[in-house]
Amino acid sequence: MASDNLTAVAPVTLTEGALSELNKLIDQQEISEDFGLRIGVEGGGCSGMSYILGFDQKKDGDTEYNIQGIRVFMNKAHGLYLAGMEIDFKNGLDARGFTFNNPNATSTCGCGSSFSA
Repeated sequence: MASDNLTAVAPVTLTEGALSELNKLIDQQEISEDFGLRIGVEGGGCSGMSYILGFDQKKDGDTEYNIQGIRVFMNKAHGLYLAGMEIDFKNGLDARGFTFNNPNATSTCGCGSSFSA
């Protein structure tokens, strides 16, 4: 991993719950060290933009971060929409899955997976 492509401070944070679940997924699915967690946005969803969260390889235009041992890839252009966002993992009776607390979102959909800014 080239250190010149690694940025010290990530624009997003992962809670302990998210880190625990991501590490579990990496172990269970035997994710290769060539892959990292892609965090981003794309057009679509009921509020205009949807979150991207999944394992992927680094692409041109990505900035790489290391969040407590997890490689994170983010397209530089997505930072405007994601700066300050917290990703959590809920595992309760009322909700299960990753949640996004985005201070840049002016509105979100009922399921929390899309937003407008």
